[in-house]
Amino acid sequence: MAYEAGALDATISAAAGDDPALFAELRVAFIESLSRQVDLLRRARCDGNWQVAAMRLKGLASSFNAEPLILLANEAIEAAPGDPVAVRRIQTFLDEFSAN
Repeated sequence: MAYEAGALDATISAAAGDDPALFAELRVAFIESLSRQVDLLRRARCDGNWQVAAMRLKGLASSFNAEPLILLANEAIEAAPGDPVAVRRIQTFLDEFSAN
């Protein structure tokens, strides 16, 4: 499944204005934060930890107006803790966004 990174980059660009260094910094901050949330999802062994990680992921996605990631976070919220499909789909989003 391919994810559209253009809208997310547009949101970051709007926040950065004409400052390419700020754009790069915001993009890296998003990627690092998303990486942490994916790691927390992977390590979650109980409902509570899974839900906290999924809700943080949704908050991150919402703050950057990343609609595809919001949908993936919602899927994770509804999934069983440790659901490998949910984690894999979010990791795919991260990998594809990071590669652009």
